[in-house]
Amino acid sequence: MENIPPRPLAIIKVGDTFDALRDRQGDFEHWVAAGLGATRLPVVVLDPRRGDTLPAPDTISGAVVTGSHAMVSHREPWSEATGAWLRQLVAHDTPVLGICFGHQLLADALGGEAGDRPGGLELGTVAIELTHEAAGDALLHDLPARFDAQMAHRQSALRLPASAVRLAGTALEPNQAFRIGRCAWGVQFHPEFDAEAMRGYVDLMAGPLHAEGQDAAALRERVAGTPTSAQLLGRFAHIAEEHDAAA
Repeated sequence: MENIPPRPLAIIKVGDTFDALRDRQGDFEHWVAAGLGATRLPVVVLDPRRGDTLPAPDTISGAVVTGSHAMVSHREPWSEATGAWLRQLVAHDTPVLGICFGHQLLADALGGEAGDRPGGLELGTVAIELTHEAAGDALLHDLPARFDAQMAHRQSALRLPASAVRLAGTALEPNQAFRIGRCAWGVQFHPEFDAEAMRGYVDLMAGPLHAEGQDAAALRERVAGTPTSAQLLGRFAHIAEEHDAAA
C-alpha cells in the first residue's frame, strides 16, 4: 500500500499581537501551535494579508483561523477572500476552528453578521456557559457546563447563520461558540491565551479601558488560568487527524 503523507493542518494567521507581548511570548500562530500539542500532522502557517495562497479544501486536514486586531466589518480584501475560502471548507466538510476574529468571520461569511459589540471592549477572564446542544458536539462534549475563558474583542458575531448551532454564551455575549456544517466551529473566546498573555492585554489596553469607564486593575486582578478552554485546540487537532485518516 502506498504510504501517503498526512495532509497539513493550517494556521491561518490574520493578525498580530502587540510588539511587547510578541517579544516575550511569540505571536498568535505560536500560541495556537503550542495549544494544538503533539499532533502527527505537519502544521503550516499561512497569512492571507501578505498574499499567501489559501489551499484547496481537500489538500489540508483542517484550519485554525487566528484572532486579529482588524475588524470583520471593515471588509478588507484579504478578509473577504478568507471568508469566501471558509465557505469552501464548510461545503467540503474540512474541519475549521475560528478564534475571535476567525469566529466572527466564519459567522459573517456563512450568512450571519459581525459588527461592533454593543457593550464595547471586553477584556479579561469570563465564565461562559454551554448550551444543551454542546453535550453531543464533537469539539465541546464532556466539558463542564460552565468554565472560564479569556476574552479580548470589540466586535462580535451579532447574528449567527440560520443553519448554525449555538453552543455557548454569556448573558452579555450570547454567541460565544457555534458550529456550522458538520465540523466548522467558531469560538469568540481565546483558547490559545494563557493568563500571562491575558494580563499583558489588560496592561497594554489600560488606556482604552479607562476611556470606556472600565477598571483595568480590577480586570487584571481577576485574570485566571483557563485550562478547560485550553483543551479545545488539542481536541481540534484530534478531529483534524481523524479527518485526514478517513480520506
